[in-house]
Amino acid sequence: MSEIIEDLVVSRGIESAFVDAWGKPATVMDDTKIKLLRAMGYKVDDANALEQQVEDGLAHQWMTALNPVQVIKHDEAFIFPLRLSIEMAAQKLTLTVQFENGDLETREVEAVDHQLINVVEIEDEEFHEYAITLDIQLPMGYHTLSVQIGDIELASSSIIKVPQRCFIPAEIQQGKKIWGLSIQLYCVRSRRNWGIGDFTDLQLLIKQAALQGADFVGLNPIHELYPANPDVCSPYGPSSRRWLNYLYIDVEQVPEFDNRAVKTWFEGNDVAQKLATLRAVDYVDYEGVAAIKLAALNEVFTQYKMKYLGKNTKQNKAFKAFIAHGGESLQTLAVFEALQESLKSEGKECWGWPVFPDEYQAYNMPSVAKFSKQYKDRVNFYLFLQWQASLQFEAASKTASEAGMLIGLYRDLAVGVSEGSAEIWGNKDLYCIDASVGAPPDILGPLGQNWGLPPMDPIKLYEQAYKPIIDLFASNMHASGALRIDHVMALLRLWWVYRGDHASKGGYVCYPVEDLLGILALESQRNESLVIGEDLGTVPEEIRSKLADNGMYSYRVFFFEQAEDGGFFAPEHYPEQSMATLTTHDMPTLSGYWHCDDLALGRDVGLYPDAEVLAALYDTRHENKQHILNTLHGHHSISADISKNVSDVGMTTELNYGMQTHMASGSSALLSLQLEDWLQMDKPVNIPGTFKEYPNWKRKLSRNLEDIFEDDAIVSLAKNLTSRRSDASKT
Repeated sequence: MSEIIEDLVVSRGIESAFVDAWGKPATVMDDTKIKLLRAMGYKVDDANALEQQVEDGLAHQWMTALNPVQVIKHDEAFIFPLRLSIEMAAQKLTLTVQFENGDLETREVEAVDHQLINVVEIEDEEFHEYAITLDIQLPMGYHTLSVQIGDIELASSSIIKVPQRCFIPAEIQQGKKIWGLSIQLYCVRSRRNWGIGDFTDLQLLIKQAALQGADFVGLNPIHELYPANPDVCSPYGPSSRRWLNYLYIDVEQVPEFDNRAVKTWFEGNDVAQKLATLRAVDYVDYEGVAAIKLAALNEVFTQYKMKYLGKNTKQNKAFKAFIAHGGESLQTLAVFEALQESLKSEGKECWGWPVFPDEYQAYNMPSVAKFSKQYKDRVNFYLFLQWQASLQFEAASKTASEAGMLIGLYRDLAVGVSEGSAEIWGNKDLYCIDASVGAPPDILGPLGQNWGLPPMDPIKLYEQAYKPIIDLFASNMHASGALRIDHVMALLRLWWVYRGDHASKGGYVCYPVEDLLGILALESQRNESLVIGEDLGTVPEEIRSKLADNGMYSYRVFFFEQAEDGGFFAPEHYPEQSMATLTTHDMPTLSGYWHCDDLALGRDVGLYPDAEVLAALYDTRHENKQHILNTLHGHHSISADISKNVSDVGMTTELNYGMQTHMASGSSALLSLQLEDWLQMDKPVNIPGTFKEYPNWKRKLSRNLEDIFEDDAIVSLAKNLTSRRSDASKT
């Protein structure tokens, strides 16, 4: 590689080497590093153009007086870099801090009185960089710093003062151990829903779980997907991570559903029979659910609009306030969805913005503004859906508080948005669309993984003063007692895969972890939301301690907590500052694991490179099951009636529930259990590394929600979990 490319690789945080999931050193190929620079927008194929590009970037940096943003920790002084031409360095400057509450403080300084830290010459002009110290006490929050000479403002910068660590409820800090259920909300069956779990189902689950002693209900990502393309249903490949999936709206709870005109539509279109069919199937029929819900919501919106939105009503004021608070992000989503709907009605390709007509390729284009004005009613419809989804989610959160849950709802933040998303369409400068986020080969994905999610460019995120990530944390913590961050390593580094390359041929790109952790802590404290970091896979050990120091809870999965001899660590040896669980959405259920159903499915869909690898996995599974039996018997978590020889033991209710109560005796502050395992289901909800080979994100629960807590065995399990957690709190 040329010297300029080598310098860029270092300055842009592209790692040349890393330690893989098995603890072995691995290197990144030079060709991969060059491709990642190309994805970042560098002209790596033209040496002269690249050199000019780098020089222009350096000149722009030095000719900008202030950095776009600076994150200052709770115990740090207010010091920031200031860059000036030599002529300006001796002039009197006015520095103004506008606090988040609107108050102002002003200081007059001369840069030459402060520490000189760097000098460069740009286009025959000398620039000096000074470290300016201000004696201004910054409260925690978001502030603006501006610098002026006379009446001329040279630059402004976002200043973010952040706390020491994330929020932790007092009871948990004092040693209380709690448990809760984790669910994929769309999987929930009930006698009344419309073929997919909804926010009313969630309220019922909260009430029932709280009665059994649960302190939280954890949700899969409930981000907005694609109303015009409902079969794109992965919650981890959303269109927007800031807004909610409208499919979770309980249509019957939206005001004006009981309007006579809506009732007439309902009865005249045989809706009841269609709903019965949608409820009865074992996999969510997203096309059918979306069709019936959108039709019903259109009818409701028509009546609601006539009654409230054309007048000076409190409902109209609340709707407008919601829109104003949502800002450009919300408007972008609504216009995107209205545009997709319009293109679909014309029979045009519409899966995402890459196939939109040229005049609609980005939100800020004139034709998009014209479309938005012409189809204002349809844009308002999609704004209305987000409003109603938000209100119903907030009602579920209130139900959790009223039920006495310590945490209540905890949400799951996906690692990115899909390529065709509204989020990218609205901020294309931020994303590197010629790359995708994924993972190198590891235990969960032996071939590596490519998730089809374009990464944010760390430099562009910085230049945008971290606002996209601030909004992301704030919106996902709203009305939630905890936030699980999927693939929390994204705060430190992400595995980028260049377009068209195999997932194993990617490389790590670093992110400003200290700044992002500080912002996370600030939003966590503001929203009183505990933070759980999913730190599985290829994770440097030092990052775990960094996350812990920041008040973040580790994510500990029983099946991955093994000693070198293959034995499983006892749950009482898990870190207290962690959430423990048996399985995840990317793993088989307990029954599926025990019977090796996941390995058989993996074979059927071609997940393993050859028969030898699969045979080794079967052998390892047999050994692990024996180790699990040894652990369970050693801690008296199952009775002596169950054989100590794994060859004689199939999955039973006693073994299943014994594994769950075994975890409840552990030292982790939080214990999360899957509702699927309470129901002893065998089919997984997702097989990592597959797309159409398996019906991912569609499998429903095996029983109606109303019946689950009528089961004496389940009630007894919940009682035992609560008792074990209480005992663990005392040790």
